[in-house]
Amino acid sequence: MKKTYKFLTILSVCTLFSISCRRELLNPTPQTQVTDASAFDTPSRILNQVLSLYGALKSGQFYGGRAIVYGDIRGEDFINETTNLVTASDVWNNNPTNSATAVVNLWAQAYYTINICNIFLEGMASKGTAVVGTALAANYIGEAKLVRALCYYTLLQYYARPYADGNGAKPGVPLRLTAIKSAGSSDLARSSVADVYAQIIKDLNDAETGLPLTYSTATLNTTRAHRNTAIALKTRVYLSMGQYSNVVTEANKIVSASAPFSASTGVAHALQPNIATVFTNYTTTESILSLPMSTTSGDNPGTQNQLGFYFYNNGSVGSAEFSVNKTGIVANTSWTVTDKRRGFIYTNPTTTKLYMSKYAQPSPYTDFPPVIRYAEVLLNLAEAKARTTNSVDAQAVALLNAVRNRSDAATTFTAANFATAADLISAILLERRIEFMGEGLRNGDLMRLLQTIPAKGSAAAKAPSDQGYIWPISNTELSLNKLCTDN
Repeated sequence: MKKTYKFLTILSVCTLFSISCRRELLNPTPQTQVTDASAFDTPSRILNQVLSLYGALKSGQFYGGRAIVYGDIRGEDFINETTNLVTASDVWNNNPTNSATAVVNLWAQAYYTINICNIFLEGMASKGTAVVGTALAANYIGEAKLVRALCYYTLLQYYARPYADGNGAKPGVPLRLTAIKSAGSSDLARSSVADVYAQIIKDLNDAETGLPLTYSTATLNTTRAHRNTAIALKTRVYLSMGQYSNVVTEANKIVSASAPFSASTGVAHALQPNIATVFTNYTTTESILSLPMSTTSGDNPGTQNQLGFYFYNNGSVGSAEFSVNKTGIVANTSWTVTDKRRGFIYTNPTTTKLYMSKYAQPSPYTDFPPVIRYAEVLLNLAEAKARTTNSVDAQAVALLNAVRNRSDAATTFTAANFATAADLISAILLERRIEFMGEGLRNGDLMRLLQTIPAKGSAAAKAPSDQGYIWPISNTELSLNKLCTDN
């Protein structure tokens, strides 16, 4: 469903307040409408509102598809095949305008999700906590704050200068923490990047305190936030801020000191023996947060939003929007031919073009989009250890090996492979490109390190000082918010 704008749609949010859902799959379907005054009257209504937060997050315009796609195609490992502006050819070229589909819709869906989080938090403060009790309220509030934090983090990755550019002093995005329930509250200046990150960390710290250690099923442990979800996301956020000692502190909460690495408290996160399992069984302990999809109408990404639609093309799945760049990461000789992750690279027999097959479910594309996996936490920690010690750190090498050996048993790194800490960090960054190809992390890695976006195909390189290194602000926001400035 198209959300035209957060200010115009918020009056319809109350239709989300009473929904019938498959609780395991977070598949909210409107059943009846209730008034704002009665939305927090019963435990079932409150739970359904919690699930509606995930429903907004998993929109095809957001983490159900496009937010992940954009994170990859801005980088150098995919080639645009269609020159279709609707399906992000301008994002690939790194030249979208204020009115571009990607720029307008991602902004709108992120703030729509933020606003229903704010509505929920205010409702819990005024009434909901008394209805469900303190412990359950802390759980639900933690989920809302984690979803809100993820929304703000995502906005920063596209619409704001990286934290490394001025230590967060540059303009971020409007920091809306109060629910908008009617028109007339549009004007709000952009907070600094540092201030938005501070709120993200505050929300995740609060979430860590309030969220449960585990849920009752593997599906819930994957599709709803728990304590370790907040910790894992903090490792990503602190990495983006360049605060490597904090990455180490957070990761140490859920990563054992030595191999085989796993989480000893909360959900028992660990790598799966075969990475292919993660993309067929979506609820393993490696998947810290994924978003469930089903064949039910409205419970999948929708037309031209699906991950498989963008990245795959085997004749029955995918639309050949983006092929794999044959001179990109697949050409790197460090990615050996026997590496199991090469199994995700599909050669179309008709065109000989390469495609990425991590998302192989046919229409209506019910693959669970991955938000964060345990493999990322391990590599976040590995990089942070190498940077904080400025050495060829033994644990960092072991963490790198854990991810590489899982798919490439013939390659084992030793300290002798790396002359300096910089060499080890380069190997970790290379591993990230291989491991998370098609999972939306490439843009964030380029941004946080203030690296030039490499050229690919007909698209020119973008240096940090170039126009297009970050996106412009949505023209819908600029037209309604007189205090918001453009990039």
